[in-house]
Amino acid sequence: MDKIQLALEHIIDSVLSSIPSIVLAIIILVLGSWSIRMIMKIIRRRFERRNVDLSLRDFVGSIIKFILYTMLILSAASMIGIRTTSFIAVLGAASLSIGLALQGSLANFAGGVLILLFRPFRVGDFVDSAGGASGMVERIDILYTTMRTADGIAVFAPNGPLANSVITNYSNITNRRAEYKISISNGSDIKRARGVILQALAADKRLLVAPAPEVRVAELTESSVNLLIRCWVEKQLYWDVYFDNLEKIKIALDTHDISLTS
Repeated sequence: MDKIQLALEHIIDSVLSSIPSIVLAIIILVLGSWSIRMIMKIIRRRFERRNVDLSLRDFVGSIIKFILYTMLILSAASMIGIRTTSFIAVLGAASLSIGLALQGSLANFAGGVLILLFRPFRVGDFVDSAGGASGMVERIDILYTTMRTADGIAVFAPNGPLANSVITNYSNITNRRAEYKISISNGSDIKRARGVILQALAADKRLLVAPAPEVRVAELTESSVNLLIRCWVEKQLYWDVYFDNLEKIKIALDTHDISLTS
């Protein structure tokens, strides 16, 4: 009976001696929680001012909140005498193991963050990457970017290789140049052929006046004269204008008995 009484007295003494530390830990938790909420509000406002993508805001915000609350809980636990060294060691080892296992996914995540921050392209842009992915961007996620090719096929490009490749953005322009390469026979009159082509292009009011359409001699061979034809058009009209004028050039040359060669 005496032993039980001594044990109870020891427990009570330990609790009483720990009350200041417990109170301090509670105060730290309350003040820390309030500080974290204020920090998160400031971060969200910064994201809004910089127009950061919504998916990136939520993801980065969640990571920052997790790190801050973990540090707060560890600080409060150490205040009341709980040893956190072993917990930190286990957490570090687990993080290292997860990082090694998800090495490729982490590279894609880093690429997704870079794409969403620096925005080399946006949803709705038509892009072509050196890695082989091309198409209309439908969605940009943290790990993958979804594209739709010209023939309707969905392409899921990992953000890691995509962010590290050369990206050609065909939508981040106002006007686009249409270019044709044709070959006429050596016996054809170059000036006459140029006049016929320019007359055919002048009939299309969709073409821009400046820069003006032009026809240049690109190459001379034993059997042909290779002509380079250039004209400018608004980007949204590019493909319609390109194919329409390709047909008009052929019809105009045939009408004036100017033959094309291969």
